[in-house]
Amino acid sequence: MTLPVRRFCALLLIVALVPASANDRLLLATAANFKPAMEELAAAFRAQHPDVSIEPVYASTGKLAAQIRKGAPFDLFFAADMQTPQELVQEGLAAAPVRVYARGRLVIWRAAGDAASLALADLADPRFTRIAIANPRHAPYGARAVEALTAAGVWTLVQPRLVYGENIGQTAQFVHSGNAQVGIIALSQAREPELAQRGSYALIDDALHAPLDQGYVVMRRAADRPAAARFTALLATVAARRIIERHGYTVPPAALE
Repeated sequence: MTLPVRRFCALLLIVALVPASANDRLLLATAANFKPAMEELAAAFRAQHPDVSIEPVYASTGKLAAQIRKGAPFDLFFAADMQTPQELVQEGLAAAPVRVYARGRLVIWRAAGDAASLALADLADPRFTRIAIANPRHAPYGARAVEALTAAGVWTLVQPRLVYGENIGQTAQFVHSGNAQVGIIALSQAREPELAQRGSYALIDDALHAPLDQGYVVMRRAADRPAAARFTALLATVAARRIIERHGYTVPPAALE
């Protein structure tokens, strides 16, 4: 390889390693349960704003918040609850106000056998030796599952048989792989093609737990960024609402204000 060619290749490598301008890049911390909807929202945003690089990162709400507290450079945070982003606002890490963007539902899901007729009380049956829920310490859907099991009067019976996913996605994988016979997951997941074709679900009465309102907040570092404002504007559109609802959520009126 001649010297000019080597220099040219070295220049290409340097350019590839230089990150996009902060004004042209959005990093979205997103609760794992919202991944399918966020992927579609991000695609819609890219189509409208091809000059902006948008990258969602998925994990449990608690783990994402911990990363933010350690300095992770997220621009927006889409939590699976309202409390966690509000705490970040109070800590001075995020810009107020927290806005609700979706309301989720819990379901009982089985990969083998019919789940449509199952109720939470049925999970006390000894044949369900492994029941998967998301870890309630850092996953709001797991915390709501605990509330629902308690309200249904079966918590003490099922607790010894619980297996905990790090997030709602891993919880579904436990059931999908056969490592649990049944799981409590998000309706949005149960309706996705990969799971819908392989199992069945029963809705859990949402009166048994606190509402699964999910809130987002713009991080302080992105409070004045046009790209962040463009994405939040997209969320208020009818097109975004249809995407979110198609993935098994409702959109509370407050999200459209």
